[in-house]
Amino acid sequence: MTKLINDTSFIKLPLFIKGKVRNVYDLGDKLLIVVTDRISAFDVVFPNLIPNKGRVLNSISEFWFDYTKDIVANHVVTTDVSQYPEGLSEFTEELQGRSMLVKKVKMIEAECIVRGYLEGSGLKDYQKTGSICGIKLPEGLRQCDKLPEPIFTPSTKATEGHDENVSFEAVADRIGLDLANKLRDTSIALYKKASKHAESRGLILADTKFEFGLIDGELVVADEMFTPDSSRFWAMDEYEPGRPQKSFDKQYLREYLESIKWDKQPPAPELPEEVIRKTEAKYIEAYERITGKKLV
Repeated sequence: MTKLINDTSFIKLPLFIKGKVRNVYDLGDKLLIVVTDRISAFDVVFPNLIPNKGRVLNSISEFWFDYTKDIVANHVVTTDVSQYPEGLSEFTEELQGRSMLVKKVKMIEAECIVRGYLEGSGLKDYQKTGSICGIKLPEGLRQCDKLPEPIFTPSTKATEGHDENVSFEAVADRIGLDLANKLRDTSIALYKKASKHAESRGLILADTKFEFGLIDGELVVADEMFTPDSSRFWAMDEYEPGRPQKSFDKQYLREYLESIKWDKQPPAPELPEEVIRKTEAKYIEAYERITGKKLV
């Protein structure tokens, strides 16, 4: 039986940040990221945990950080708990597979989103304006159509609520044109490499988001990478534009929540066992299809 992790207060280190899913601890020039089994939808965290979710997210990120290191450096030091400092190796059972020791990075204030297909907030923008983030697209595109080329559509990082889509020019004004160009070119190169791998595994990578930072002036990718929480993956054999696609993420959970007419305000409702099991199965399938390995 897999150990479920929600609270990580057994770690006696300063808490750097607590996100919806990740608890991050401060180790001076490094951070310890622990991925819990919490799940959120519509920006609300649920009382139930999803077995194996933290291990899946951490292991998928680990796979992609290694797979893309020829394009851009990343912040990973190690995922081997026996090499962690501060006596953390005594928590091997709790931390192995769901944590990583990373370098501390000066984060760049922009969410870097790449879209290869028309869905989500990009679809809404397109239906209103014919463009996404100021990028003009061909007329007559349907929901989930493949775009002529992957596009870089950044958003501002919101401390609360939803991030807001902005133009490339707005990002360049904020962080400088050279760095904005580097973010765009690196993001698209990462998306193209990952898309090719995903297709070899029978998956479409519809869109994704990255977070970048700087270490001694060098660009690095940080946080998470191409996970079902930060990316839309669809099964190639079921792909049919003009309608929503089945995706390897929280879609089953979201559909359940829509069906019970939840108002999307806290507190979140308790989830039935069937929803928990099917959500877990989707996450595990995503891991196994992406990496070609069984989740141990």
